[in-house]
Amino acid sequence: MRLLQFLDAGHERVARVEANGAVYPLSRYQTTWQLARQAISERKTLEQYVGAEPVDAPIAYLDLLRDERLLPPLSHADPAHCLVSGTGLTHLGSAAARDAMHAKLTSTAELTDSMKMFKWGVEGGKPNGSAPGMQPEWFYKGNGRNVVATGRALLSPDFAEDHGEEPELVGLYLIDDHGRPVRLGFAIGNEFSDHVTERRNYLLLAHSKLRQCGVGPMLNTGVLPAHLAGHSRIRRDGAVIWQKPFLTGEANMCHTFANLEYHHFKYKQHRVPGDVHLHFFGTATVSFVDNIQAQAGDEFEVDLPALGAPLVNRLVIEPGGLGLHDTRAL
Repeated sequence: MRLLQFLDAGHERVARVEANGAVYPLSRYQTTWQLARQAISERKTLEQYVGAEPVDAPIAYLDLLRDERLLPPLSHADPAHCLVSGTGLTHLGSAAARDAMHAKLTSTAELTDSMKMFKWGVEGGKPNGSAPGMQPEWFYKGNGRNVVATGRALLSPDFAEDHGEEPELVGLYLIDDHGRPVRLGFAIGNEFSDHVTERRNYLLLAHSKLRQCGVGPMLNTGVLPAHLAGHSRIRRDGAVIWQKPFLTGEANMCHTFANLEYHHFKYKQHRVPGDVHLHFFGTATVSFVDNIQAQAGDEFEVDLPALGAPLVNRLVIEPGGLGLHDTRAL
């Protein structure tokens, strides 16, 4: 089942998306957060709960996209209670890249810290028993204010050295009243990072990740296929200047979702009742490695058909709002 959120006369609405693309707003609920809270309280899955809910007259998805009325598929009324984070070095990449990486792993040469993390993930990211496996690289991206819906502009600060897409899966979570994380589903994501800053030194990774991100348009419930294939594209003045297939899903990862989720939610501060979490699961495909430099006005498209309509965002460079000596002392 697929859900999306949109604006209706300035108010949030949540809707069910049918296989034919028809969008049916739910009559009794305004947000995915409210809907999920009620389903959890009644011990039902989202599919069970939504299947019995009355709906209003259908609307056209393309109209919502055209009018910029789409919202991220999960949000919190207070953006500070939405934590956006991610894990890196989680994907094996294409078969050729995987062979190359395995060749490096068996070499006697000294491994970089990144390659060590990747090696540990390959060896211990998919535990067989109940004990957790190797913890992944983890990073913080921001709160709900950093999350951008499909059809909206991705704002990049003018001090950024790069404005690069990262096509990924995003896990959408709500913490229940007992402090237990509940995965509501998955969505398409563009994690969007500053790869030039990251490349200078891996200790600058935290800075490179503090950017907006695209999520949506649809929340997909249930279990994902182990193998997922899509395309990442950049358009400039309407023409595709770069595109590449990308693979995701557990068959293409060196960690299980369960292992990544455990290492995120093992921290008590990540289990505050009522909070929302959007967690990016990593990628193996970015245009930066092909020497593509995105420019203002470029359009990013992450197309993963198994998760519904693509995520599309236009790049806008945002003027800086803070000078070196603008911080005040009281």
